[in-house]
Amino acid sequence: MIFKALSLGATVAAAALLHTRSSSAACVHSASARDCWGDYDITTDYYETAPHTGVTRTYYLSLNNVTMAPDGFSRSVTAFNSSIPGPTITADWGDTVVVYVTNNLESNGTALHWHGLRQNYTAASDGVPGVTQCAIAPGDTFKYTWHATQYGTTWYHSHFSLQYGNGAIGPIVINGPATANYDVDLGPLTIQDWAHSDAFYLFSINTGPPPAADNGLLNGTNMYNDAGSYYTTTVDPGKTYRLRVINTGVFAHMKFSIDNHTFQVIAADLVPIVPYNATVINVALGQRYDIVFTANQTADNYWIRAIPQLSCTNNKNQNGIKGILRYATAANLTADPTTTAYAYTDDCGDETMSLTPKLTKTISASSAASSGSLPVVFSQAKWYINGVTQVIDWANPSLGMIEAQNASYPSAFNVVSLNGTSSDWAYFVISSSIPADHPLHIHGHDWWVLARGTGTFSGDFTDYLTTAAPRRDVVVLPAVGYLAVAFPLDNPGTWLMHCHIAFHASDGLSLQFVERYSEIRGNVGVDSAWNQTCTNWESYVTVEPTLAEMDDSGI
Repeated sequence: MIFKALSLGATVAAAALLHTRSSSAACVHSASARDCWGDYDITTDYYETAPHTGVTRTYYLSLNNVTMAPDGFSRSVTAFNSSIPGPTITADWGDTVVVYVTNNLESNGTALHWHGLRQNYTAASDGVPGVTQCAIAPGDTFKYTWHATQYGTTWYHSHFSLQYGNGAIGPIVINGPATANYDVDLGPLTIQDWAHSDAFYLFSINTGPPPAADNGLLNGTNMYNDAGSYYTTTVDPGKTYRLRVINTGVFAHMKFSIDNHTFQVIAADLVPIVPYNATVINVALGQRYDIVFTANQTADNYWIRAIPQLSCTNNKNQNGIKGILRYATAANLTADPTTTAYAYTDDCGDETMSLTPKLTKTISASSAASSGSLPVVFSQAKWYINGVTQVIDWANPSLGMIEAQNASYPSAFNVVSLNGTSSDWAYFVISSSIPADHPLHIHGHDWWVLARGTGTFSGDFTDYLTTAAPRRDVVVLPAVGYLAVAFPLDNPGTWLMHCHIAFHASDGLSLQFVERYSEIRGNVGVDSAWNQTCTNWESYVTVEPTLAEMDDSGI
């Protein structure tokens, strides 16, 4: 299917990402000036301008089969560097990041996706087998390279069917300016549901809604049946802290809170926002929130809570997914807290329409406006979007087809072609009549979220254009509802869009945008090493043909 893009007034030039400002530094990034960043600051338009520091950060990740007990229950897991979560990838805004990923699994291919990173002109490093690369064979290594044009908090995960549900996740922190001051960065906090059975096995026996997870983890740990341990962090009274919350789960929509503490929300996904105060926030799958709080309560121990919402999520330990915030001067630094949770309504809400980006972007439709509709349907135990339940081919990625000048994609690839220039935009209404929420993630872009609601979208896109439209890379499609979204065609490549409920994605709820086809070939990082990965995968499955067998979408 081909959708004509809307030509809008705002121009986002890809070449401008290579621009480096020459003006002298306005101020120094510090605890009292977090909005500064040398020659740049919180008002810099990071879609058009990004530093080039000349610094390369290099990491080595090995994906391993290992037996672990993250919550005290021992099971086989799939983990980067034998750790859940895997090592934190840390860089500064403008750095180049190189990651060598070695597949040491016994019987799975893999690929590694850098969630939320735009990968401007580096689509070959986006990490989706069947879309941007071939699967990495056991024993093989793939080199990912990307420029940190954004800053904030995100994560990486394997993108190979249900694989990341077995533990193949890790945080990413890209240091940069912020919209509120703080004294100490506590770093990332991953929150996730956690099953005591293999994710592939659970998918194979599942015939209805995703199965209930047994538990959940905070930064890879929790208690279960009096075994395991709680995640714990210690704070000094009077100081202000930044915490980077990431929902890395496969099914659970979470509400996050810290007992007795109000916090400021300062970023959503990789978009700095005008801060607002909250005590409880919704964190959908794949979403991230950077929060700032002050240790201004009585010196004691307090529960940190990640609460699955049972109105749309199954979990067997709803009230037991917790960590501990300890004040350094508390009388007892080993006791469990006795604090009480904030009241909340059990639902799958989304903070998105309450968010105001710090950097606003003007978009104004021309008279030649056109748009596309993407209905979501469930039929015969499969999810469909745009009339297709997606199935990809780990040995034949669409990016490779484009490099070979072949645009005859199999219909199951579910390709939506977007042609235009960097001054054009695409608009879509994504709708569903099914009573299920879907956290929809777009690769290579942020969504501009124009409208979100239940029922049927009415009106025209131009009725919803605003300079303050929320932007993020994961937004929840409400049950029996709609999303009206837009994004600029400023990033040639092949970009997956999918539900981040892993079971829904495996059941086909995904498609791929092929953006500016004529400008992809030779421009997005495909090289001889990329091609060798395909050769190595083909060689491996010739010897081990069962490795190429797929019983789901493959993404």
